[in-house]
Amino acid sequence: MRWRVRTGYPVAVLFLLLASPTPRAILLGTLIAFIGLAIRGYASGYLRKDRELATAGPYARTRNPLYFGSAILAAGFVIAGDSIWAGALVAAYFSIFYYAVMRNEERDLRTRFGAPFDEYAASVPLFFPALTPRTSSSDSIFSGAQYARNREYKALIGTLLGVGVMCLRMYIRHRFGH
Repeated sequence: MRWRVRTGYPVAVLFLLLASPTPRAILLGTLIAFIGLAIRGYASGYLRKDRELATAGPYARTRNPLYFGSAILAAGFVIAGDSIWAGALVAAYFSIFYYAVMRNEERDLRTRFGAPFDEYAASVPLFFPALTPRTSSSDSIFSGAQYARNREYKALIGTLLGVGVMCLRMYIRHRFGH
């Protein structure tokens, strides 16, 4: 799935070229993007990669809260970009790559955790969160230290930079008509 990252860069550049951000669109999009960041941050505090199967917290509602948060984050940027074509590009990118990534990771988790993963997958939705938790609560609680170990703060930094770039794109478009 290395293609996801390699393809992401030209998609981001094309998105910026197609974007027509306005102050209102940037404000609304940023608010939505921060909801996605909050979901990602919350999920990362429960994720102990390669050590245990995460089933608590947001993982009790969806098997992929990080990707769900990423989708909301991306939706925020789509709204900030205020362009149907830019939005369609991002939607196509997410639809193609993230579904494949989720299925690939599921195969890895099934191999690593076996029956416990199968039981978990049978009760918790793949992507869209259930309204009520589907797994029994465990002793696991949110860990700020785990959030830091997972380096989720990089998503915050990237989002802030992205918002800055959107503001710059808006300024250039307004100032130079591009």
